[in-house]
Amino acid sequence: MTDTTPDSGAGPRPINATTDAVRKSLSRRNRKQLILQGLGIAAISFAMLMLVILIGSLVSTGYQAFTQTHVELEVYVDPDEISEENLPRGGFRDVLSDSMGQYFPDVDMSDRVAAREVSSILSNGAQFTLRDRIVADPSLIGETITLNVPVSDPYDQLAKGLVKRDTPEANRRLDDAAIERFDRLDELGMVSKPLNTRLITNADSRFPELAGLKGALVGSFWALLTCFLISFPLGIGAAIYLEEFAPKNRVSDFIEVNINNLAAVPSVVFGLLALAVFINWFGLPRSAPFVGGLTLALMTLPTIIIATRAALKAVPPSIREAALGVGASKHQVVFQHVLPLAMPGILTGTIIGLAQALGETAPLLLIGMNAFITSAPTSPFDSATALPTQIFIWADSPERGFVSRTSAAILVLLTFLIFMNAIAIYLRNKFERKW
Repeated sequence: MTDTTPDSGAGPRPINATTDAVRKSLSRRNRKQLILQGLGIAAISFAMLMLVILIGSLVSTGYQAFTQTHVELEVYVDPDEISEENLPRGGFRDVLSDSMGQYFPDVDMSDRVAAREVSSILSNGAQFTLRDRIVADPSLIGETITLNVPVSDPYDQLAKGLVKRDTPEANRRLDDAAIERFDRLDELGMVSKPLNTRLITNADSRFPELAGLKGALVGSFWALLTCFLISFPLGIGAAIYLEEFAPKNRVSDFIEVNINNLAAVPSVVFGLLALAVFINWFGLPRSAPFVGGLTLALMTLPTIIIATRAALKAVPPSIREAALGVGASKHQVVFQHVLPLAMPGILTGTIIGLAQALGETAPLLLIGMNAFITSAPTSPFDSATALPTQIFIWADSPERGFVSRTSAAILVLLTFLIFMNAIAIYLRNKFERKW
């Protein structure tokens, strides 16, 4: 038995030398594999770190918006200022000013400047809260009622610690006298910070303490509904034709390449197209969720077509062959056998496409869905904003109170996106068939 192995053209090679070469090669490969794994772990760790920083930043800034500072005060509904004959008009602001004066006996409420400073503790919407309550029950005129109303934004920031008391008075939004007045109300037990339901139930406002997302939520709903009703049937129909019925020639190849290219086109291009076609050519109303839905449908169609074609391709050919073998027509094969099996993948792709459309801002800005709208739309043709454009509006506002509301709105948007992606994952896992 020899201690060498044949090596063509080089004569016998010692086994030990071959073993050492293999061992060195394995060592190099293992080292490269460890480096590759390390780079992968580092990339994932960096991505997770950025995600944690993003979410942490949003939560640390936005959680303040989910509570709102309120003041509970006793209000005498003076019949000299408010009467049944002049409802809903009346001196609601003066009534609130007089009611606030009773808590500050050292302030001369006949002085307009002093009265204005005391009344500035309350939000501008307090008078409308009082008006709505009196209009709903006129028998309250002449009575003393308890009213719980939000404070104005500077005092809300003070209660949440965002206005620092140790900051020099010249650099604060509130002077020492204003802080003392608010502290007096707090000592009397009149100040509270309940859950800010107005963030969801109110539409937009120029006053941060009154601003909410209702108009944007309803606008996004109408836009997504329009987008779904248009892009879902058209996308599935186009994908079925291209995948199952269209002849494989240069025309179909050209269409397929352009659909793939459209999926990568920047969303702002679709906004320019919608502005030129839907608004300038067809004369549809600006800022309408219906136009926004049409724009988002154009953007979502390529995604749905590509996802549907991939789901149809994933169905094994044996399903088609078996159906054709028992006498089914091509139409029956596609719609009674192939399409039901591909539907989980189609639904997953559709939901992901709609989730992407929900977060789009640029095309909606170009069609005017960033207007200042103080009421929620009642139809897809009313002027409205959407969640991403509402975030854009608040982020551009100089008011300090909109900073936390911007982060809170982003958290609401992310919640909807996570929810929609969770539905897509659930549908895929529940209905997916494996062969």
